[in-house]
This record gives sequence, structure tokens and C-alpha cells, in this order.
Amino acid sequence: MSLHGSLDTVRAQAPKTAGFATGFAYFDELFQPGSPAHARVKGIALDDTIKTDLAGGAFVIEQAYPTRLRADGFFESHQKFVDVQVIFEGEELMEVADIARMTVKQPYNEKRDLVIYEDSTESSLLRVYAKQAAVFFPCDVHMPTLRVRADPVNVRKCVVKIPVGT
Repeated sequence: MSLHGSLDTVRAQAPKTAGFATGFAYFDELFQPGSPAHARVKGIALDDTIKTDLAGGAFVIEQAYPTRLRADGFFESHQKFVDVQVIFEGEELMEVADIARMTVKQPYNEKRDLVIYEDSTESSLLRVYAKQAAVFFPCDVHMPTLRVRADPVNVRKCVVKIPVGT
């Protein structure tokens, strides 16, 4: 079951594991002005991505991009990692659906830890702002990076990937 809300709310509801502790320690640094993570994410060029390893097999994908039309998005899920997606700047829509209600379009790609699904109307919509988080477990099919309005908004987002079971 996905989690969504302010970073503090999600932290209170998330599993109390070493993997999630690593992720939340990273987010604490991220929102500290002057910290290396804060400076790195502020400096990411549009359409660029930086991958940084964290403790215990976790890593973070720091990215900057314009939000996209829903028609340009796709539903995905992961088997090896839990996504903790936090908006640093901007806002976007994310859709989430129960994996049991979805049809696989592209089977599991182990190298990318990715399954892609057919489009569906069986999803719920989340609106995620700066300092808010969405946690997607392997059973949560999701479509992030979507526009809130007709025009795109530039977003800076960090996705901590936590190995399942840690």
C-alpha cells in the first residue's frame, strides 16, 4: 500500500527499518540549505539525473525535468526496490494503482528493476508538492512526473530506492 503526504507524515507511517532510516537521513540532508545534497539538487540542469549511492544498498536518483502530459507517461512497478519519491521544487501529479488490477505491457526487466503496464483507468491520483513524499512498494503500480495544469512545471525530485526487506 502506497504512502503519501508531507515528509514528516510519511516518515511517521513508513516501516521502521534500516533502509527507510537511510532514506530519511538523506532527505534531512537534502532540505538543509548549504548541505552537499541540497547544493547538488539545486544545481541539476533540466533533464539531467544524478545517481548517488547511500548505505545498505540504497541509492538516490536526483533529477530535474518538466512535467509531462499523461499521454507521455507510463505505469511502472519495481520488484527489488521501494521508491520514496520526494519533490524538492515544483509540483506534479502521480497516479497509483493496485498491481492486481493492471495488465503487464512489458515484463520484468531485471537490469532496470522495471515492469511496464498497459494504460488503465483503475488508478488514483496524487498531487505532490515540495517537501511531500510518495512511497511506492512493489505492489504499487505508479505513473509519476505528470502535469498538474496545461503547461509544464519544472520539478526537482529525489527518488530514494530502498532494497525490499531492508
